[in-house]
Amino acid sequence: MWREATKDIEIGMAISSDGTPIRAHGTTILAVKRGDTVTMAGDGQITFGDMVMKGHARKVRSLADGRVLAGFAGAVADALTLFEKFETQLDAFNGNLRKAAVELTKEWRTDRYLRRLEAQLLVADVDQILLLSGEGDVIEPDAGVISIGSGGPYALSAAQALMDETPLSAREIAEKAMHIAAHLCIYTNDDLTVLTVTKDDAAAPYRRRALR
Repeated sequence: MWREATKDIEIGMAISSDGTPIRAHGTTILAVKRGDTVTMAGDGQITFGDMVMKGHARKVRSLADGRVLAGFAGAVADALTLFEKFETQLDAFNGNLRKAAVELTKEWRTDRYLRRLEAQLLVADVDQILLLSGEGDVIEPDAGVISIGSGGPYALSAAQALMDETPLSAREIAEKAMHIAAHLCIYTNDDLTVLTVTKDDAAAPYRRRALR
């Protein structure tokens, strides 16, 4: 399960001097699709209010036996809750990414508890990248590049330029763009997790979590 796989991410809550809860937040996630390959990259910084609490967190994970990539930006505990919901929807729709994404966002928008969660998600398989939000958004980028989080605009701009002007692979573009974002955004570092899904990964039959 996602929660079991993310024990390296510190989760907690503190209280500021004015009594306001301070939550741990993740920062920048970038997804790039070029040809038959999709790469998702995330930095390792967890920011707790205005303080860096962790520099080596993993915010990008491989799901469904490597067929699906998923990453989050936002409150860590909220994101983990949403990913468990997403994995449940993947099982319900036999690994169909788009249907699972639509059902998750419907539940996220309408459920009294879930709609208070503060996170954005990127999910991808070899054919598509989708941005999910609590506003009911399921967005597929036109150009095969999308980014979320505080460093998202920097990573997106760099990746789009590299897509247009170079023959680099999806992985190379994601890595270079994330390093640029890390140099510009104080909430993003260059300790990256970079994962890739290809046609070969998608060829195997989908297995439900209970059978893995």
